[in-house]
Amino acid sequence: MLHANVPLSQWPQQRGRRSTWAMTTHASEAPGHAPDHEQKRAALGYLHEAWVEARIDGIDGDCLAQACLFAAFAEFVSTYGEEAAAHFAEGLAVRIRNGEFSLATAKQ
Repeated sequence: MLHANVPLSQWPQQRGRRSTWAMTTHASEAPGHAPDHEQKRAALGYLHEAWVEARIDGIDGDCLAQACLFAAFAEFVSTYGEEAAAHFAEGLAVRIRNGEFSLATAKQ
């Protein structure tokens, strides 16, 4: 089942050097595997590191974003099929407009 309707605001957020996780998971956890929320936190860490390295190498942020979206949707399609991935994508406009993907900026 595609559990992609988790708001970005519930993904790990950087606070100092430590990440926090606001989401509780309902997914069953296989023995010997990290819980779903721990895997998501680790995955986000890997993506953040790769993003930083690519930016240091001069890759444009917009290019990175488009490549990440392509890779993510290709994975959704290969894992869940075209119809499930399309259904997920249909809900993105509302979620974007609701601010789920907007990062809060600290004002100093």
